[in-house]
Amino acid sequence: MKHILLAEDDFDFGSILKQYLELHNYTVTWTKDGKEAFEAFTKQQFDICVFDVMMPKMDGFTLAEKVIDHNPEMPFVFLTAKKMKEDKIRGLKLGADDYIVKPFEADILVLKLQNILKRSHKVELLKEEVIRIGNYEFDLINHQLKINNESQRLTEKETILIQYLWKHKNSMIKREELLKDVWGNDDFFSGRSMDVFISRLRKYFKQDHNITIESVRGVGLTFNVV
Repeated sequence: MKHILLAEDDFDFGSILKQYLELHNYTVTWTKDGKEAFEAFTKQQFDICVFDVMMPKMDGFTLAEKVIDHNPEMPFVFLTAKKMKEDKIRGLKLGADDYIVKPFEADILVLKLQNILKRSHKVELLKEEVIRIGNYEFDLINHQLKINNESQRLTEKETILIQYLWKHKNSMIKREELLKDVWGNDDFFSGRSMDVFISRLRKYFKQDHNITIESVRGVGLTFNVV
């Protein structure tokens, strides 16, 4: 059974959500504020986190930042009653796997959690432990990208994305195919999340001018390695 850390300060909503998730065979640890949630996170093992944005003692964004510092690989989803574009962008930059605006159907959350937890298994991972990409050394086991005695620590999703791009290098990758294979769906939020990750990879590979990620708006992108 997958273990979910739920941080939700609304008692009625949190209680209902916990029961519904447990009906779908999840183990749920429900906390009522950000501080309590982080304390639980440091003491137990979780598979995914679901954080309300507006909470007492510590908001969801601050909580996510602390969780990322503790474990960069932990997937997490934001719940919020706000529809502000700035909040969504902030969530994306933090690396959120999804951002769900209240009110929503509980079935939608369950499906999104299932998709997130399955994503890493959709990509056929490479068997090599270390790959040369231009002047870079890509260490798949330790999630690192190295060049000139410099090392960039990668998240699990960044590692999976680089593997996918390398496997399809020098050819056009359709946007919807990349989204479905790596993100699990091709909705708006996943698309914005992918754009953030691609921007990160461009910065990571900028020291080798023979490596580029070229995008064609609305079509896809090409990972060029000369």
